[in-house]
Amino acid sequence: MRPGKGDHEIWYSPITNRHFTVDQGVKSRHTANETLKQAGLPKAF
Repeated sequence: MRPGKGDHEIWYSPITNRHFTVDQGVKSRHTANETLKQAGLPKAF
């Protein structure tokens, strides 16, 4: 994990071998599920 712009962080998933951004103020379940998808994890919300 490393800082990004504003309240975002850059995370790395060894499952998908990709970096992706995470917004620290996620309030939408759709956005949260998309973040999990990018990390290679199943939907949780």
